[in-house]
Formats: sequence, C-alpha cells, structure tokens
Amino acid sequence: MKILVLFLIPICFSIAQAQNSNPTGYVKKGLKFKTVEIARGDIEFASKELFVFEFINTSKTPVIIDNVQTSCGCTTAEKPMGEIKKRGKGKISVSYDTYRVGPFTKTITVTSNVGLPVVLTISGNVLPEKH
Repeated sequence: MKILVLFLIPICFSIAQAQNSNPTGYVKKGLKFKTVEIARGDIEFASKELFVFEFINTSKTPVIIDNVQTSCGCTTAEKPMGEIKKRGKGKISVSYDTYRVGPFTKTITVTSNVGLPVVLTISGNVLPEKH
C-alpha cells in the first residue's frame, strides 16, 4: 500500500502542475492588440455596427495573418491582406448580423505566422425593430 501511495503522489503532483501551467503565460512577440474584447451594450436593429480591433506587430519579422475564424456564421471578419512589417499597425474589422435580436457574445480567433493564436471577443445586445 505504501508503495502505491509513493507511486501516486508524483503522478498527482505532475497532473496538478500541468493543469496550473498557463500556455499563454509565456507570450512570444507577435501581435499586440490594443484590446481583445469590445462590449457595445445596446445596438440598434439592422445597424451597421463595426467592431475594430487594432494591433501592432511587435515581432522582429513581418507578420502574415493566416486566418481569422469567427465562432458562427452571424459574425464576419476582415483580415489585413499581405504582410505587416516590423512595428507596423493593422486592424481586424468585425461585424455582427444585427437582424438577430437579443444579447450576443462571439469570438474571433486570429492565427498568424508568429506567436500563439489570439482570441478576440465582441458582445452586445441587439434591440428589437422599432415600428
């Protein structure tokens, strides 16, 4: 029994360490966003609300945005075309289908040739159509 306990303690410690380790704690230089979350509150029905995420390339090499993936079809995102030079700035423009009434929270995952993927979040509440 003692051998079993002595064998299990290191395993439990290893599992606890793995769960506590934060893969995003080490931030490789890459894209530095001014904000990763935009909350708008109330939004008029059928409006053309844009959520704009600005960033700067903090890496030592040009950055290419490989993909901008939205969490559902009700959200669209435009990524910069071409490369963003060292210390260059860029933006990702996101729009939500404001014909869908009610509260929403959507995510946008940005992947590039440097650093880890970045998850952006938009939220708001689309008001009912006025008659």
